[in-house]
Amino acid sequence: MSRFAEVTRKTGETDITVEIEIDGTGKSDINTGIGFFDHMLSAIAKHGFFDLSINCIGDTHVDGHHTVEDTGIVLGQAIAKAIGDKQGIKRYGNFLLPMDDALVLSAIDLCGRPYFEMDAEFKAPMIGEFDTQLIREFFYAVSYGAMMNLHLRVITGLNDHHKAEAMFKAFAKALDEATSFDERISGVLSTKGSL
Repeated sequence: MSRFAEVTRKTGETDITVEIEIDGTGKSDINTGIGFFDHMLSAIAKHGFFDLSINCIGDTHVDGHHTVEDTGIVLGQAIAKAIGDKQGIKRYGNFLLPMDDALVLSAIDLCGRPYFEMDAEFKAPMIGEFDTQLIREFFYAVSYGAMMNLHLRVITGLNDHHKAEAMFKAFAKALDEATSFDERISGVLSTKGSL
């Protein structure tokens, strides 16, 4: 059974289409107009083993804010649509990811109740053409679009590129775990009987 979803969202600021296959191989086709952001989204696909296609036409002549935030919204909605009723999935996922000087913890609960917490500081205002303030905006948007509880914490790190990349990769690994099946689970993993 394929866990695939396509979501399109068009506003006066962005026109975005996201396609995701949860049980993929890590293939990606990403075009947002922001190079570093494309690199990070490709890392989500590769390290989470998701097949991911994202095309965004955004008002990057203003800045990257709307493109990054709206991409997060649509990606979150696509994740939620693809995993469907959550029958048989682990629901929880966490990963501690090292990248050179950076060490990042990501923890996810696909509970249907959005919440986001992030503990990370960046010294550089920009990584390439990507505003580091938008890392928070992106993951906040993903968590609420997907109705997931998401925690991200940079435990150690000196280089902002390493810290940011470790965050995206740790998120991918935690999401891969949370969306994976466990044959011991009958229905959904909740005493309430629904998520």
